Amino acid sequence: MREKKRYLITAALPYANGPLHIGHLAGAYLSSDIFARFQRLAGKDVVFICGSDEHGAAITLKALKENTTPQAIVDTYHNLFVDTFEKIGVSFDHYHRTSAPLHHETSQTFFTNLYNKGEFQERESEQYYDITAEQFLADRYIKGTCPKCSHPDAYGDQCENCGSSLSPTELIDPKSTLSDGKLELRKTKHWYLPLNKYEDWLKEWINTGEVNGEKLHYPEDWKNHVLGQCKSWLDSGLMPRAMTRDLSWGVDVPQDIEGAEGKKLYVWLDAPIGYISSTKQWAIDNNKDWETYWKDEETELVHFIGKDNIVFHCIIFPAILKAHGDYILPVNVPANQFMNLEGDKISTSRNWAVWVHEYLQDIPNKQDELRYTMIKNMPEQRDSEFTWKAYQEANNNELVNNLANFVNRVVVLTNKYYDGIVPEFDEDLDFIGAENEEDLGFHDAELLRLFDQVDELCSKIRKYDFRGGMSKLMEISSLGNQILQFNEPWKLQKTDPEVVKVVINLMLQYVKVISVAVRPFLPFTSDKMCDLLNVDRLTENGELLDLCNNLAEGLHPLAAGHKIGTSNHLFTRIDDDVIDSQIAKLQATKKTDIAAPANGISKVVDPLKETIDYDDFMKMDLRAATILSAEKVKKADKLLELKVDLGFEKRTVVSGIAQHFKPEDIVGQKVTLLANLAPRKIRGVESKGMILMAQNEDGTLKFVQPTAEAEDGSSIS
Repeated sequence: MREKKRYLITAALPYANGPLHIGHLAGAYLSSDIFARFQRLAGKDVVFICGSDEHGAAITLKALKENTTPQAIVDTYHNLFVDTFEKIGVSFDHYHRTSAPLHHETSQTFFTNLYNKGEFQERESEQYYDITAEQFLADRYIKGTCPKCSHPDAYGDQCENCGSSLSPTELIDPKSTLSDGKLELRKTKHWYLPLNKYEDWLKEWINTGEVNGEKLHYPEDWKNHVLGQCKSWLDSGLMPRAMTRDLSWGVDVPQDIEGAEGKKLYVWLDAPIGYISSTKQWAIDNNKDWETYWKDEETELVHFIGKDNIVFHCIIFPAILKAHGDYILPVNVPANQFMNLEGDKISTSRNWAVWVHEYLQDIPNKQDELRYTMIKNMPEQRDSEFTWKAYQEANNNELVNNLANFVNRVVVLTNKYYDGIVPEFDEDLDFIGAENEEDLGFHDAELLRLFDQVDELCSKIRKYDFRGGMSKLMEISSLGNQILQFNEPWKLQKTDPEVVKVVINLMLQYVKVISVAVRPFLPFTSDKMCDLLNVDRLTENGELLDLCNNLAEGLHPLAAGHKIGTSNHLFTRIDDDVIDSQIAKLQATKKTDIAAPANGISKVVDPLKETIDYDDFMKMDLRAATILSAEKVKKADKLLELKVDLGFEKRTVVSGIAQHFKPEDIVGQKVTLLANLAPRKIRGVESKGMILMAQNEDGTLKFVQPTAEAEDGSSIS
């Protein structure tokens, strides 16, 4: 299939009933951002579209629980989304919202078009009605036991445990989430999209990439799990699906249609149309023609989503687009799988998540450090996992020791030997070592090798292998480090300074190339590198294409005589206390309600940990001790440096209690010390032991104190 003129890139609309977590980033937003930035850098016409999904029963339900309005809920999270995406560097060309009047108008016009063409079937069906709440219940208002996997909390439209699509009447023992009132089936009328009518062409499109003999995509370019899920649905036979609901919140069914009163569009009809309304708003703002991007066959449409949205983007939305008659279909839907967190599934209901906006507050100015870890572990083909320790190791061992170290060495050496000026070198000298005139000199040969490396990186991004692309970038940095280390310019400068000019010039070309190639993955790092090189920051307007063309022609990306900036580290190490704080914060969410049967009062406590052997317990040496002094650890808001008296010796212990106690208030306190814990440096202070604390239900801490009679140093058992 030949390359097309332009790209329309969409990222799944985040549902506006909660903040963004790292699973969202790994699922759709970083991959789409990488692809969009790359295509802009390659000189393509790109529109990158998204927006908040603000309708559906879950939002109404949240509003009821919080005694507020659906509009207040979506306003809160829409604004949070906009702020979070901007701060983490997701470069949407337009971010819209489905509560906007333009979206309502677009969705209603779309529905009317399908209605007038006779694409809908009007059907009367039985739907659950909550007698207490006096309303029909949308699928998400109904919970019950999944008939396929027996999960007790399946929704009326989907089981989030096994992923099965359901209808409310399939649930075992269905219950209303609005009330404890009785449910009964009552008749209601809705418009259905007969998906079975489109089954033949959908099969042809999914299996061969063709529709009516026209090649629209290559199935071999699609991910196996995407094709597998689509084929499973198609092989099971498609059924008509209701496109309207009995709801109080959402897009109204056009009121000029008979029977439309009280009916709203099904959220999975209205939400993907959000891509279209977002494009329309972008076009209005930029004086463009939105239809070129949705109806011209020279546009390549790519949907970035998580695997839980595959069916909607690969079967239902394409069916809607084709039924309308003049829209293009997606060329690819590179859905990612799920990212787990510290050995468990990310769960918003259990608060088992790393919330992106909180990360940005807790660990400021480290956006690319998170992006790097997400990309490195992106669940492109299978589920992956985020751990805080792996995040720390990726930063310290790869970003700091590899990329930042290489760039810093080159900048420092350039300033030391040439006052920051890119050195000019004797090309005849560079040719020394070549066997004949047809051979390239060292500098030119290495530039050509660098071109091959960048070309391979680009190829991986085009194939949606973003992990591979990021890995290739780090290989380029490693290669630069190897060349630098092998030639040892800091030694050669004394014996052969002319050769050093060749080496340093080449290394500066590497840094310049990396500053461009890193842009799709780590945009903030790209800006820092451009500042170090004293060149303009990238505007993502064909710079990568120009770079590759120059490398292919043997031209130098950074001209001799150009003056660069001075050293400034791209990345810094992340200390253990930062990671320990995040792990503790996460573990604190693992609270559970345990009922006290004697009095019926329940309280929130930490769940019991794994059972240990008696011998393991006996290894712990617990001792009574007294705090002699306490002071805050410099540049650490949560740490106190304590001097404690064990009777037979005095020790230093670092404890994360500074936000709970004033240093002067705890001097003289009796405490319990775990005395045989291995020493550990925390913020440069060696800590020998751990003070035992108890956390109350309200989050306050108390010392686990021995009795007043216990002498310092006495054993506690």
